[in-house]
Amino acid sequence: MDENKKLKIALISLHGLIRGENLELGRDEDTGGQTRYVLELARALSADPGVERVDLITRQVLDERVSKDYAQLEEQIAEKAWIIRIPFGPKRYLRKKKLWPYLEVFVDQCLKYFKKTGRVPDVIHGHYADAGYGGGQLSRLLGIPFVFTGHSLGRVKRDRLLEAGLSPEKAESRYNLSTRIEAEEFALETCSLICTSTRQEVKEQYEQYENYIPERMEVIPPGVDLDAFHPSHGDDTRTDLEATIRSFLHEPDKPMIVAMARPDERKNLEMLVKVYGESPPMQRAANLVLVMGSREDIRKMPAGQRSVLTNILTMIDAYNLYGKVAYPKRHEADEVAPLYRLVARTRGVFVNPALTEPFGLTLLEAAASGVPIVATDDGGPSDIIANCKNGLLVNPLDPDGIRKAILHILIEPGVWDDFSQAGMDNVHTHYSWSRHVQRYLRDVREVLKAANVPPQIIRGRQTRRLSQIDRLILTDIDNTLTGDDEAMQEFFQLIAEAPLHVGFGIATGRRYEELIRLLNDLDIPRPEVLITSTGTEVYYGKNFTLDRSWQQHIGFRWEPEKVREVLDAIEGYYRQPEHEQSTFKVSYQYDPAVAPKVSRIKRLLRENGLQAKVVMSHDTFLDVIPTRAGSGVSVRHIAYKWNFPLEHILVAGDSGNDEGMLSVNALGVVVGNYSPELEKLRAYPRVYFAQAHHAAGIIEGIQYYNFLDTIQIPNDALKDPEKAIAAPQTPARPAPNGETTAPDA
Repeated sequence: MDENKKLKIALISLHGLIRGENLELGRDEDTGGQTRYVLELARALSADPGVERVDLITRQVLDERVSKDYAQLEEQIAEKAWIIRIPFGPKRYLRKKKLWPYLEVFVDQCLKYFKKTGRVPDVIHGHYADAGYGGGQLSRLLGIPFVFTGHSLGRVKRDRLLEAGLSPEKAESRYNLSTRIEAEEFALETCSLICTSTRQEVKEQYEQYENYIPERMEVIPPGVDLDAFHPSHGDDTRTDLEATIRSFLHEPDKPMIVAMARPDERKNLEMLVKVYGESPPMQRAANLVLVMGSREDIRKMPAGQRSVLTNILTMIDAYNLYGKVAYPKRHEADEVAPLYRLVARTRGVFVNPALTEPFGLTLLEAAASGVPIVATDDGGPSDIIANCKNGLLVNPLDPDGIRKAILHILIEPGVWDDFSQAGMDNVHTHYSWSRHVQRYLRDVREVLKAANVPPQIIRGRQTRRLSQIDRLILTDIDNTLTGDDEAMQEFFQLIAEAPLHVGFGIATGRRYEELIRLLNDLDIPRPEVLITSTGTEVYYGKNFTLDRSWQQHIGFRWEPEKVREVLDAIEGYYRQPEHEQSTFKVSYQYDPAVAPKVSRIKRLLRENGLQAKVVMSHDTFLDVIPTRAGSGVSVRHIAYKWNFPLEHILVAGDSGNDEGMLSVNALGVVVGNYSPELEKLRAYPRVYFAQAHHAAGIIEGIQYYNFLDTIQIPNDALKDPEKAIAAPQTPARPAPNGETTAPDA
């Protein structure tokens, strides 16, 4: 790649409430450190002269319970950076554990956004497991590199929850850990670069995964906003948060032991209250301040947070800590930096007792503000304290160790001053955003250079990326493309010389594995799109990536075992060999002399409560597929997913198996050697019956529509609408939540 090329970068962070100003940090478990991290990363990257544009892609939310800011489709957050909100799933705000069923819809909607705007990024960077899956799918489909940052990992979280006493069943139901871990494995398998914050992540966390590849891992610590987080200059004004904290305390000028985290089991705040409640020396030395996000009503909080907060309040009462502990009900984002300076003025300590901490951005903020820290020995704090030398590590499950560490900083002469100064000095050296961006862009450019290999050329045809294509030739293979070797070679030459914006695809009743063997045997130029198994499987790109959103869509009420039970018992129907069967296709060969008519088969399936589609071809073969599947609706799905107008897709076929795609109002070509069952399509608009047979008929159809140049639809192809038989209408494509998404939207 050109070293001077300015980069377009897409950061994906799907959950939480993200906006450019007034972050609602601590509102819930999804609106925490990651939200601030990706926002600051987007701004820092956009400030680099080597970057053209940064899009921070998240989810659009239309919900009266949250600000209208989150409904805005685009929000500029810096000169070259925007928040892009993609609508998918229900309109209301959803927590991350409920987003999983809608990720395939996100992929489709994001592809449409890229195609519509023409802003396909040079690299995609997914943050957390949900964006790891969605970003990985986009990377495969678009053929561009993928960078992954896990932030926290499912396997590690599961281990810590079990160690803390949560049952495996509760851990799974509460956090969807198996789905999350599978998404993380997919992201690790797909990515070209894994951006981590600490060496501990690499050695002890990612190593637990099957797709762990150390060569792809880079430790690039994030930065901290040094303009916002700094020592007190003696001119700090009292904030509402400070006033609220002081109102809780009998001796508000004593040092403060401060923890700032949402009330979540993993944050281990109950342990800190226990340590403080059981240590009279600690109570004499300092107050305890717990900043636990913002809440309206404890009774309306999520069950897990409500339980933790209730336990904390119960412990405060049991230990009689009134006047010694502050637990403000809310705080604003712009009150966080003054809070650290308040802690420094009281010569207090910032404590992170979490069971696991992937990085710990709050620790950097405390360091920059001159506040010593005590932090869990799991995860990022190990690197932070090693670099900043501003505090102590503790086992989060060891109350005595936590107590000793906090008292050591508060009481031992000189310790507080040494840690405070070391933190302020070293955070500038190791954790500035400019340093992070410099290393990040260096690694991204190396990834892009490695990915920018010369295009693969098979049979003289250069492979294309689907994002570059504005039209597609889609043809059946058996007896359409094949059957006349000389004409087939002429077709191969034609598509090899076609402009780079013209794509090539194959649609067939064959299974994927069978088709791949045939492509190799016939030395067919590599297609950009494959539709296999009678329109039940769709694949894209040089690696033939399976379209999982299509699989998810067509699986609705599909019961293949019951289909077999019904049809196996019918005389004259014989199940085809196993290699002709697939997950969404049940295939039979039948004897027309004894077998009942297709209309009878359809009626039998309906009488048995089965929703399925029956496809007959060559008067010999019968396929039963899901009612939502088929070559026709799969063509419409491709048009929807990649934002192709139907008149930019040319489809060619010869048999009843191709009837669906020939009748969807794309540009149809029926080759001259067609089967009689296609005769009825003569009345359809945009269906051309070629005189030439096999591949020569495809070429004739391409010329008829002038498909390789300025596409033209001759008047005779439009037919008389009064006489035309209406093409079957494809219903709108339902999203997984039941909301309707128009296929041509």
